[in-house]
Amino acid sequence: MVPNQRWALASCRVEMRAETAEQVAKNAIAKGDVLAAARIAGIQGAKRAAEMLPGCRLVALDATSVNFSIGERSIEVEVDVRAQDRTGVEMEAMMACAAAALTIYDMCKALDRTMSIEQLALWERADGHSGSWRRSPGEPSEP
Repeated sequence: MVPNQRWALASCRVEMRAETAEQVAKNAIAKGDVLAAARIAGIQGAKRAAEMLPGCRLVALDATSVNFSIGERSIEVEVDVRAQDRTGVEMEAMMACAAAALTIYDMCKALDRTMSIEQLALWERADGHSGSWRRSPGEPSEP
């Protein structure tokens, strides 16, 4: 396979009590800046996907973007991963989402043990070999 531009978008949501989301938004969690730590964890998760997942190939990533949206009772995690390589970056994007979400959970668990991580899913992917794919509205895991 020839190296091509590869791209993937994944997301998940961390459900929590309203008080917990408010504390994260105020940067008032005792362990520190939750979203900064989760962003670093997400980037590390993308870079280390091949170490964690049997059969996942090592990909030289060009960019990993980890973004958050704080809702009244949740934090949405969205990850965009790009690479110029011979294999896709779907697993890197999903691993980054999971690592970021787990970091949010870890940093907030003293305040809220009711949290849950939900709807981890690939939303879009593109490469020069097998084309593009986008999850259709109404498919499982719709946020």
